[in-house]
Amino acid sequence: MAFRFDLPSRIALFPLAEAVMLPRAKLPLHVFEPRYLQMLDDTLKTDHRLIGMIQPVDDGLADIGCAGRLVAFSESDDGRMMITLRAVSRFRLTGIEEGFAPYQQAQIDWAEFARDLGGPEFDPDLDRPALLDRLCRYAELRQLSTDLKEAGKAADEVLINAFSMLLPFSPGEKQALLETRTLTERRELLEGLIDYALRCGENDEPLQ
Repeated sequence: MAFRFDLPSRIALFPLAEAVMLPRAKLPLHVFEPRYLQMLDDTLKTDHRLIGMIQPVDDGLADIGCAGRLVAFSESDDGRMMITLRAVSRFRLTGIEEGFAPYQQAQIDWAEFARDLGGPEFDPDLDRPALLDRLCRYAELRQLSTDLKEAGKAADEVLINAFSMLLPFSPGEKQALLETRTLTERRELLEGLIDYALRCGENDEPLQ
């Protein structure tokens, strides 16, 4: 995939638990903390307009995150910013930069996720009716409102990535979904997490 900008080796980070982006997906966010409002102002001045979404882990950050391009934003009456990021590629965190910005900036490496920059992935082994049945039972268990009839019409990648991002899994489970190498591996892990929740019912404990 060709971009009108070069992928930078340094980007701003937005650490947020349980929020992951997957390639070519969109992530809407509400931003209200002053340091991250400053981050948005600074990001809009760059050619790439990339922000790195990454999950906090213990006292640090996960090794793998995903960068999204700021593609839409609007300001509410109370000063909050509603933004949309479109995922460009995952990255490996290589170092946090010390500086004067109120938010974290980091050195990153894109090399191992070159596939993210291509076109949509497909899952040749996807059993769509079986996955939709799992999703329906999980939605009933968790009392989630979702239009599975419309979701079932989505392309493989859109279907698998959307539910990997949206379902209320633990931070560790979300991170595992982010780090899968292929769409097929992600779908297999997604099905495993759903099956685990269905077996354990409402008293399940997150996988570590």
